Amino acid sequence: MKSRRQFLQHTALATGMTLLSQAGFANAPAAPGMRLILLGTAGGPTPKKNRAAPAQMILIDGEAYVIDCGNGLAQQIIKAGIKLSAIRHVFLTHHHSDHNADYGNLMLLAWAADLDHRIDTYGPAPIKRMTQQFLALNEFDIKTRIQDEGRHPLKSLIVPHELKDGGLVMQNQQVKVTAAQVVHPPVTPAFAYRFEHQGKSIVISGDTSYSENLVRLAQGADVLVHEIMHTPSLDQLLATEPNATRLKEHLLASHSTAEQVGRVATAAKVKKLVLSHFVPGGYPYLDDSVWLNAVRPYFDGEILVGSDLMEIQV
Repeated sequence: MKSRRQFLQHTALATGMTLLSQAGFANAPAAPGMRLILLGTAGGPTPKKNRAAPAQMILIDGEAYVIDCGNGLAQQIIKAGIKLSAIRHVFLTHHHSDHNADYGNLMLLAWAADLDHRIDTYGPAPIKRMTQQFLALNEFDIKTRIQDEGRHPLKSLIVPHELKDGGLVMQNQQVKVTAAQVVHPPVTPAFAYRFEHQGKSIVISGDTSYSENLVRLAQGADVLVHEIMHTPSLDQLLATEPNATRLKEHLLASHSTAEQVGRVATAAKVKKLVLSHFVPGGYPYLDDSVWLNAVRPYFDGEILVGSDLMEIQV
């Protein structure tokens, strides 16, 4: 007779392999170079109908580097056809809820699926305390699954690293990651990240207004993923907000207009500019051509208007 734990493990394994095969996860060969997936392209903390919350993934040799953890991230990864156990490193640009709401949930849900290896996480303080408090919040569920399903302790798999300033973040045989402080008041520090692999580079701006640090970080990048705000649409967006005046002041001080985005891309001489973290991200709805036409006068290179689950091979 099988114990309940053995039965659950056998059933979960059989079901999981079937689902993974059906979803296209099983035995997927690793593509050469870097594969960038825009998991969520909305800006702001409120859920949107047409865009998921901010998050990106870079895949190198089948291993995933996640940048920002907006709400619903784990489901977006599954929709992209990526196993949660592919995650090896997680980077937070800053501590606004649209960028960190699912920081802990991502690893908890991955662990409940098939995660059994270490994940290193990087971001500004208090990422260490956030990790500890998340584990404490979910202690009952975690202990239950360890005892009932025979899982490794989740605490031993998450290793947070706090960043105080720009510079080298991490480097291994696959990738070199560097960071630069950007301008996102009142949140300090807020970071942009650059990923380099086999002579190619991807830069993620995070949230920022015009930043000379970002220009330097993005010099010659193959891809720059940059947030964008459509200033002419702000009044229509803010008409739905009771604190419109304060919110408008924040948006103008801490996010990038189309002109600023184009100026950064031009000054950095990037090869491809990818627009994301759209403000407004849902209402009013803006056609892709509006975003493209807003930036085009300030950057004459290739521009892509990002959308959820868009993939770019670098």
